[in-house]
Amino acid sequence: MKIAYILFDGITWLDLIGLYDPISRLKSHNYRPDLTWDFCAISPSAKDNFGLEVKATCHRPSLAAYDALIIPGGHGTRQLKEDKIFIDWIKSAAPSKYKISVCTGSLILGAAGFLAGKIATTNFREYESLKPYCRQVSTDRIVEDNDTITAAAVTSSIDLGLYLCRKWAGRDAEREIRMLIDYHG
Repeated sequence: MKIAYILFDGITWLDLIGLYDPISRLKSHNYRPDLTWDFCAISPSAKDNFGLEVKATCHRPSLAAYDALIIPGGHGTRQLKEDKIFIDWIKSAAPSKYKISVCTGSLILGAAGFLAGKIATTNFREYESLKPYCRQVSTDRIVEDNDTITAAAVTSSIDLGLYLCRKWAGRDAEREIRMLIDYHG
């Protein structure tokens, strides 16, 4: 399984790291030895609103070859949902089995057309912004609708990471990883 983590300026790093940590443990604890990932961006690096910069491992690759697309949230999503070049790049993930978001990353999935006719969630402050992109906005912490999985605000990223551990490797993997990260949520 190959994952594309999407990076962009204005990202909320906890949205990414909260799920990256449990998912990466699927590989390090041999639950999914086939698991690989790239940190993909349109530019060579991405910064949050406070200046923390992370280098991308892939610059604007086609996202069609990935099994899962994961888009974190952050203030940058508000502008990016209107950025045709960025959204066209995200649309290249259409063949991907999973389109996944945390927080306002769902606005990007919506702008790319991946939430049309579906139920989705986002940060509680952005429910109205999500409405035009989906059939129904849910207040649930994690929503799975066919090939899309959306999670609510920032701390839901840990819940989503564990949810994906269970989905991709089973309950035993999720339980062990939950214990390893000492998460009681």
